[in-house]
Amino acid sequence: MPPRQRLSPAERRAQLLTVAARLFAAQPYDEVLMEDVAERAGVSRALLYRHFPSKRDLFAALYQQVADELLAKTRLDPTATLVEQLTQGLDAHIEYFAENRNTVLAANRVLAGDRLIQTIMTNELDALRERLLGVLPLADDSTRDAVSGVLKSWLVFVQVLCVDWLTEETCTRTELRDVCVGAAVGAIRPLLDEDPAPDWPR
Repeated sequence: MPPRQRLSPAERRAQLLTVAARLFAAQPYDEVLMEDVAERAGVSRALLYRHFPSKRDLFAALYQQVADELLAKTRLDPTATLVEQLTQGLDAHIEYFAENRNTVLAANRVLAGDRLIQTIMTNELDALRERLLGVLPLADDSTRDAVSGVLKSWLVFVQVLCVDWLTEETCTRTELRDVCVGAAVGAIRPLLDEDPAPDWPR
């Protein structure tokens, strides 16, 4: 066990999440033990449990942090084209998914029925949908409602497709991203007066 350091509660929490992120990325959820997190962090199990009462609470805090970081990486630029914005956002998510396969599979498969984990994911998808709606040429509220419904379904499609891709990589990352971009463009085109991606497909 590494020597224990004196940290503020916020610093200790951040350290524990950093250690947990490595362990959850390296191993399936069921194989990660709270004892291992405590040992790697150089703290007692009692201290770990004071911050996170259970492994599920630890994972939920980690996944909330991940969702916040991914949202920060996908700030949509209104001066960019829709395809450029979709590409940037998808690249950030797919890169994280590929590098943290076990973490993503835990959230989407092992903990698929956990209300807190699902709420974190739903909130992230809703935030992404609102950002996309903010940069699309929407003529009126009726159009916005229609496009919003399509984007909600598209985001679930992307989530399922990416999780399946982690289980069996049947295509490259670029091909996966372009399938998702093409699905979005094709789905919303019929609803808009102005073509949101006149250069797609390339």
